[in-house]
Amino acid sequence: GKHKSEVAAEFIQSRCEGVKVTAYTSMIQDFDTEFYSQFHVIIAGLDNIEARRWLNALLHSMVEFDEDGSPKIETIKPLIDGGTEGFRGQARMILPFTSGCFECTLSSLPKQLSYPMCTIAETPRLPEHCIQHAYVIQWPEHFKDKKVDKDSPDDMKWIYEKAVERADAYGIEGVTYSLTMGVVKNIIPAIASTNALVSAACVNEAIKVATYCNSNLDNYYMYMGQTSVYSSTFKFEKDENCIVCSSQRSKQEVPGDKKF
Repeated sequence: GKHKSEVAAEFIQSRCEGVKVTAYTSMIQDFDTEFYSQFHVIIAGLDNIEARRWLNALLHSMVEFDEDGSPKIETIKPLIDGGTEGFRGQARMILPFTSGCFECTLSSLPKQLSYPMCTIAETPRLPEHCIQHAYVIQWPEHFKDKKVDKDSPDDMKWIYEKAVERADAYGIEGVTYSLTMGVVKNIIPAIASTNALVSAACVNEAIKVATYCNSNLDNYYMYMGQTSVYSSTFKFEKDENCIVCSSQRSKQEVPGDKKF
C-alpha cells in the first residue's frame, strides 16, 4: 500500500546507518532544472523509454558552454542508466556532449510488441489478444470519458475479468492477472538477481564519479544470463545526427539597430 520509493528509503536508512534517503512520489518530469542541478551524479532506473529520453535531454540542456563552444565541465551531470529485462541487463555511463547519449542509441532498441486490431477484434488466438480486446475495445465502450489507470487495482481487475470472459468464449486458456498487467503495462518480469547485478554496476560507476578511484565505464556494460553468465563492455559512439547531443552551437552578435 505504499510507494516503492518510500519503502526503499525506509529500508535503506534502517540498514545503513548515517545514510539519508529522501523519497519522492512524483513523476521525474514534475521537477525542474533547479532540482536536478543539486546532484553531482544521477542514476536512472526508469521503466520506460519516454522518461529516459526526457531525462537525457534535460541533462544535456543544463550544460553550459565556453566561448569556444566547449562544454563547461562543472555543468556536466553524469547520467548512469540501468535497466533489466528478465535475465538480461545493462548499465551505461552518459556524459552529456562527451559520450554517446540515450537518443543516439534509439535505433538499437527492440520494437514494441503489438497485435493487429483485426485479430484482437475478430479472431483472437492468444490470451494476450483477449486482454488487449478488454483494454483497447471494451474499456472505451464502457467508460467513454475515463482513461485506464494502470496503477489502479480496480481498473486492472475489471480488464482481467473481461479478458477471462472473452477467453472462455473462444476456448483460450492462459489469461491471468499477472499477464494482464504485463500486457497493459508492457511489463517484462523482473528477476531479483539481475536487478541486483545491474544496480551494483550502476552504484559502482557512481562511486567512481564521486571519488575518482578508477576510470569510468566507457560506456556500455551488458549482462546476459538467459542460458549462461556472460557480460560485455563496449563503446556506443555518438550519432553525428543526434538531435540532442550533436547539434552545433555558435554565438552570433547582431547590431542593436538591425532591422528584421
